[in-house]
Amino acid sequence: MNQPLAKVDSAQKLTIVDCDIHPTQRNPADLHPFLEKKWVEHMQSFGPHFRQALVGQLPYPRMTANGMRVDTRPADGPAGSSLKMLQDQHLNPNGIQTGLLIALSRGGMEERNPDFAAALSHASNEWQLAHFVDPEPRLRAGIVVAQDNPGAAAKEIEKRAGDRRFAQIIMSSRAHDVPGSRTYWPIFAAAEANGIPIGLHPAGYSSGNPSTGSGWPSFYFHEHYTFLPAAEGLVTSLIFEGVFAAFPKLKVAIIEGGFSWAPALGWRMDKAWETFRKEVPHVDRPPSEIMREHFRWATQPIEEPENPRDLKDIIDWIGWDRLLYSSDYPHWDYDDPKHVFRFRLDDDQRAAIFGGNATAFYGLA
Repeated sequence: MNQPLAKVDSAQKLTIVDCDIHPTQRNPADLHPFLEKKWVEHMQSFGPHFRQALVGQLPYPRMTANGMRVDTRPADGPAGSSLKMLQDQHLNPNGIQTGLLIALSRGGMEERNPDFAAALSHASNEWQLAHFVDPEPRLRAGIVVAQDNPGAAAKEIEKRAGDRRFAQIIMSSRAHDVPGSRTYWPIFAAAEANGIPIGLHPAGYSSGNPSTGSGWPSFYFHEHYTFLPAAEGLVTSLIFEGVFAAFPKLKVAIIEGGFSWAPALGWRMDKAWETFRKEVPHVDRPPSEIMREHFRWATQPIEEPENPRDLKDIIDWIGWDRLLYSSDYPHWDYDDPKHVFRFRLDDDQRAAIFGGNATAFYGLA
């Protein structure tokens, strides 16, 4: 059941929570202060050991600059590495009350060496605090975990639990195995035990597997689209593998995966469940109900149909209480909060999507 939206005073200042901001390290040495000496030496001597063959590279031309806006690149580092530019270009002019960081670079998600991956994720979390969160109280970090080393990932979650500078746990939507696999259940157990939501976000090519079920796309245009069907696979896996039967209080945000597909996926899952439910007895109610209870969707990249009212009908089905505004700063397809929706939102809808839903979901109040 969709939850009723809280009534707001139309004169009240809009609270904006941005659920997807990407900080970037200036260079690998930014992590050195937060790594043991042996791992600094390992980084310098051996470098990364990725699951994809193009070590240190991205496989499509548009991605050679990590898809960043050209105006977000400071003189002393790559795009996204300047806190001042983030403040001047996004936080201040848009009145962002809270920005949630999703640090993807050199965080251990793509690293094969499990111990080095764990060290990188810990260092990435410390780096977020030192370079962004502590100097800018409007920002909250995401707990980066080396998800293919679940034991270490659970320990990192336990270490950060209770630290309100962190808002969620960041996992890649392109893990080595399907996300509902029991391989990752120690992470879900730690998340549920500590009441911390999981944020599933595409993170490079951390699995080494093709980005589609039928192989590698020839063009970036196709690759960019794969974020959406991949997100459908995430939801389906988590539901049918029984993750929410095992962890009934677990909360998951689908970030940078779109949302217009949710109604059709819900209908299809429900129809299949009517036939195959004996195979998955742990799915004890229609899958669409499980999806609505446990998932939230970040708005970026927002779908823009020719008739904007079509998008409104989709949100009516999903629930206005289940969308979370996200900008994807500093990427080229950044969504400015002033121009996200092409149709008029009423005051309650606007207040919910731009701040109220995230405040409740992440416990920001």
